[in-house]
Amino acid sequence: MKTLAVLFCSLFCMLSQGQLVQQDVTVKKTLKLMGTRFEITVVAPNEEIGYIDIDQAVSEIERIEKMISSWDEASETTKIIKNAGIKPVKVSPELFRLIERAIKISEITDGAFDITYASMDNIWKFDGSMDQMPSEEDIQKSIEKIGYKKIVLDPDEQTVFLTEPGMRIGFGAIGKGYAADKAKELLTSKQVKGGIINASGDLTTWGTKATGEQWLVGIANPLSKDKVFSWLPVVESSVATSGNYEKYITLNGKKYSHIIDPRTGYPTTGINSVSVFAKQAELCDALATAVFIMGRDTGIHMINQIDGVEVVVVDSENKIHRSSGIIFDTNQ
Repeated sequence: MKTLAVLFCSLFCMLSQGQLVQQDVTVKKTLKLMGTRFEITVVAPNEEIGYIDIDQAVSEIERIEKMISSWDEASETTKIIKNAGIKPVKVSPELFRLIERAIKISEITDGAFDITYASMDNIWKFDGSMDQMPSEEDIQKSIEKIGYKKIVLDPDEQTVFLTEPGMRIGFGAIGKGYAADKAKELLTSKQVKGGIINASGDLTTWGTKATGEQWLVGIANPLSKDKVFSWLPVVESSVATSGNYEKYITLNGKKYSHIIDPRTGYPTTGINSVSVFAKQAELCDALATAVFIMGRDTGIHMINQIDGVEVVVVDSENKIHRSSGIIFDTNQ
């Protein structure tokens, strides 16, 4: 009994002196959501709680997917598409606001970002089967139904109307970022100390690592994925990267990205990757695509006009360009 009492006293003394404090752990899970790779990392008191937190984030992402999916016959987005040119469709306030924000980004980017890109006929192939350019006539025909100004919103009735039959909307360039934001919002509301929601390169962070260190994101070298130009801290913030590392074609000696300008119907050239930094992953996601389409100089100039947003562009010659607020050593 004496030994037990001494042991109890020792433990009590250690606790009172802060020597026996439970350490937080980092819990990570990788899974396929929204047709892409999600990696969810949380800082939690223990693994069990960490996996519960991750499951809640997954449920939130799946909820978003059901709302914006054009493959789900029951989704609100599918109902909008089915009624294109026929009648307005009443939608949830959440989807209405998302489409409203998407249109504002279209206005800011002069249509470089446009959710009606989904109306485009798929005449470009990036599976190795293309050996010549499509005709000018085919290209112009492919974008006839595109145009964010053809989306009519009624704030009073909360309806969305696509004015032309055959029009489509798609959230491929904003949906993953929005889902990451919503998952983060849910977890922070439940007092999860820190974490990262990484939606295939569109990521948002909060808090710090279990060690107290900052989360870091690497600006990758597009010609060699194992090499990083520089590491940048991402504090309570988000980043999204668009790149042409894997999906592109070369015709007549010229490299064309799989990212197509919805205004012209032509694939983009001159840029290998774009990384945008901002508070919201949704905004990063949309602007990364827009800058890729707008081009290096026009894109960086636009970003420099937006408070709280920065960009790093790697051009087709693998040279780094950045907005005014980005400072790092490119010799790393």
